[in-house]
Amino acid sequence: MTKATFPIFTPPGPDTIPSDGRNPSLADRFLAVPFSLLDARTGWWRDRKAAWLAIGIQSELGRSDRLLYPTSAQPPATYAAKNAYEAALGRKATWAEFAQAHPDKIRHQGTSVFDPVLCELVYRWFSAPGHLVLDPFAGGSVRGIVAAATGRAYAGVDLRAEQVQANRAQWAALGQPGMPPPRWVQGDALTVRQALPEVQADLLFSCPPYGNLERYSDDEADLSTMRYPRFLQTYRQIIKESVALLRPDRFACFVVGDFRDTKGLQRGFVGDTIAAFRDAGAQLYNEAILVTSAGSLPIRAGKAFEVSRKLGRTHQQVLVFVKGDARRATAACGAVR
Repeated sequence: MTKATFPIFTPPGPDTIPSDGRNPSLADRFLAVPFSLLDARTGWWRDRKAAWLAIGIQSELGRSDRLLYPTSAQPPATYAAKNAYEAALGRKATWAEFAQAHPDKIRHQGTSVFDPVLCELVYRWFSAPGHLVLDPFAGGSVRGIVAAATGRAYAGVDLRAEQVQANRAQWAALGQPGMPPPRWVQGDALTVRQALPEVQADLLFSCPPYGNLERYSDDEADLSTMRYPRFLQTYRQIIKESVALLRPDRFACFVVGDFRDTKGLQRGFVGDTIAAFRDAGAQLYNEAILVTSAGSLPIRAGKAFEVSRKLGRTHQQVLVFVKGDARRATAACGAVR
């Protein structure tokens, strides 16, 4: 069976003139307009994403939906059931405890899948073909597959053996000759230097867990199971270990979003991420807003705003850091390709 065709990008040469006679646009030159607002709702973005997914990427494989439930987006009946459960216990209960006691009351969701278009943009903008991408929170297969398709080597770490096996199976099904095979290893991101001691990365790129917003496993080493103080301590150390594997004069990019504590207050996770990178020796260089599809948010936002004045979140932050000199890091990337 013939394998699907991967999306391509051919930037215009210095003498290229589009068929309509105009000069090449920013999007012609850089795949997307390099502004600080990235809108995943546009027709171009959705078409490009569909083209990536059409090759057969199934980044959700390797995770069980039964292990995923959003604690901040349950229906009112679930919160009522949890309150009743706590009243019967005579104490507060964790979401994990409640989910174990009453799994039928939890609304599970499909696994979040990383956007391949954002992935492609980060690779093309902040690295070069032949560069090595390090991903300490590998998750599904998409970042590794897009790295290979754009000519980048990739090394990703994931805590769960099932996820690593699923990613390798995805590559076996989709990989094509001439593409550098992604490397996924099972391990704790906290010990990424032990898991990948030989790595000298040209780009550090990942999307960490947003606290316990999505719970991925019951492993105590899984960040999504930790309370925030321990989560942040571990997260900071992971960033320190990962930045140590990044070559000097190179970029790093984390895709993050804020989330709320049990009182409904913002955690300040974006600021905590910036501080962690700064303390690890990488400075904030760019910040972009990724506007995402609203999904079911219009259904949920009205009631939430009415009772709490909480705004429905439909964006994430794309944070780009530089380790060393930004001009030399840019020179290492070369032309966008």
